[in-house]
Amino acid sequence: MNTYKFDKIRNVALLGHGSSGKTTLVESILYVLGQTKRMGNVTDGNTVSDFDKEEISRGFSLGTSVIPVEWNGSKYNLLDNPGYFDFVGDVFGALRVAGGAVVLVDASSGIEVGTEKAWTYCEKRNMPRIIFVNKMDKENVNYVKVIRELKDKFGKKVAPFAIPLGESDDFKGFINVVDMIGREAKDNKCVDVPIPPEMDAKIKPVRDMLIESVAESDDELMEKFFEGEEFTNEEIHNGLRKGVLAGDIVPVLIGSAEKQVGIHTLLNMIYDYMPTPKDMNDGEYEGTDPKTGEVKIQKVDENGPFSALIFKTIVDPFVGKISLFKVYSGKVKKDKEVYNPNRDETEKISSIFLLRGKNQVEASEIVAGDIGATAKLQYAHTGDTLCDKNNQIQYPGIKFPPAALFKAIEPKSQGDEEKIGSSLTKLNDEDPSFVIERNKETKQLLIGTQGIMQIDVLVNKLKKIYGVEVVLDELKIAYRETIKGTATVQGKYKKQSGGAGQYGDVHIKFEPSTESFIFEEKVFGGSVPRNYIPAVEKGLEDCLDKGVLAGFHVVNLKATLLDGSYHPVDSSEMAFKMAASMAFKKGMKEAHTVLLEPLMHLEIVIPDEFMGDIMGDMNKRRGRILGMEPDEKGYQKVIAEAPQSEILSYSTDLRSMTQAKGFFKMTFDRYEEVPMQLAIKIIAETKEED
Repeated sequence: MNTYKFDKIRNVALLGHGSSGKTTLVESILYVLGQTKRMGNVTDGNTVSDFDKEEISRGFSLGTSVIPVEWNGSKYNLLDNPGYFDFVGDVFGALRVAGGAVVLVDASSGIEVGTEKAWTYCEKRNMPRIIFVNKMDKENVNYVKVIRELKDKFGKKVAPFAIPLGESDDFKGFINVVDMIGREAKDNKCVDVPIPPEMDAKIKPVRDMLIESVAESDDELMEKFFEGEEFTNEEIHNGLRKGVLAGDIVPVLIGSAEKQVGIHTLLNMIYDYMPTPKDMNDGEYEGTDPKTGEVKIQKVDENGPFSALIFKTIVDPFVGKISLFKVYSGKVKKDKEVYNPNRDETEKISSIFLLRGKNQVEASEIVAGDIGATAKLQYAHTGDTLCDKNNQIQYPGIKFPPAALFKAIEPKSQGDEEKIGSSLTKLNDEDPSFVIERNKETKQLLIGTQGIMQIDVLVNKLKKIYGVEVVLDELKIAYRETIKGTATVQGKYKKQSGGAGQYGDVHIKFEPSTESFIFEEKVFGGSVPRNYIPAVEKGLEDCLDKGVLAGFHVVNLKATLLDGSYHPVDSSEMAFKMAASMAFKKGMKEAHTVLLEPLMHLEIVIPDEFMGDIMGDMNKRRGRILGMEPDEKGYQKVIAEAPQSEILSYSTDLRSMTQAKGFFKMTFDRYEEVPMQLAIKIIAETKEED
């Protein structure tokens, strides 16, 4: 493949609901351009994009694939993204390096949840986009209804650029209302056809809307429009491009990826309207100097110092680690030494290539604006910057959505504990959207994901790739114990068994505290020698890990050593530690010990129509609604708090309640007392497990 400069490069993300046809569109493009001899099929598992064994067996994309193609003297890097929400981490990485997006809509299904999410991703990034209404050849397709839905949902910026020729099985092409040309697919080519006279009435209102959008893109054109003058073809294209780049116009194209209808027009539209790397961010990227932290601006310039961002990692058990990166400035060739400011390490790029699915395409260099890959970087991770050591810059990393569903994971076979840890770390290199945590209190290894499907995929990969079988379990809640009252007790340890005995005696006051643990001593007259007081404190600290109610960690406790006694021969540090332990157990019982549970802070974003259901459900979970505020159009953000034990499956439940339109963020807030009737049940269950 040729090397292209940044003004000839388009980096385009393919977005849309699952099964809207993103992978099939890539297959159609490759076939039309002669890159493949026959179109692959998702059902048959032979597509270029979905090459992972797990993807092939499931029949849908699990990760982003980069498919570079050449068209019209330019290079397009097509980023084929998964449509299922559990794998949104890869989508975030792709959007970070893409300049524009093609949002696919299934003509027979209309707007789906994935369509809305794709639109939201683009809106938040002010990313230029094209809507491609796919599967126009399916039965019961109502194009006018689809356009009306798009306009109602996304507003007046939605602008149809085409009107279909034929319906369902008879769909064979469309009228391009920009260039006023009929287009039909014949023998893998796109040919011009005359516009049927009866279509004039349908074309005029659509064409008028487009001309009005063109006029709004420029003051001079607006003046010309009001004076009733006709726009030239060049003015129309320039005005539309300006509007699309600004995010004020979103073209709607139609076609059938399966039958190669509309493919040529889409490729032309990407060239005409999608931004080059130079068009993005005014041709500049903002980072920081890793040494000083000062803001640093880097221009998109192939002759500038090298800098790049790693947006995806593929871990192949045979090839090793492959890092996909976008060059922001300069260029890179093989055998180049680069600096990784995130790890403060120097890496050697021993090879560079382009990835087309799993296939490596040789490259002599990767220049500013382009996407490439390298293998076997030692330190680099997704989100890291690579740069020239003599001209350092660090770009912001990729922000992945927080984990929403946690499960405990353990190996099925004993002895695989170490293996499961290293295998999960490798999978995490490839998919940083899930987290691995070790809970010191419950002794569980936890994985946090976007949903149950992501967990299922991880479990399968552990077994098939790394030979580790695991079992999943609910995470144990890290309850705590504390006291509500005050008690002064004696702990006396006396042991005589021939020879030297053991003797320690302490009087300790226990009371609630705002801090986790405070120890004080108010001993007068040497009743407890100074050298034994640290042993008393240590004895109490050792007891904090196992409370008297159900063996949970004890918090918010103040212990004051008031008095005691000792034996000049039999007393020892061990004896005073034992005496403190006895006092602790007695004092906790007398000072009214209670159980505490973790309370989580939630920010739940939902469509307006589900507000009642969410509030009712939160009340059932012993939750509290703290407030509400408008989010994006038609959505509300609900601020709430609820016990962790009540929201372990909230990720799945929220999707079910909101037709997968709702999402939430969850953080730990504080501990709060468990209601008595529940505390009794938790204590009984814990003792049964022990």
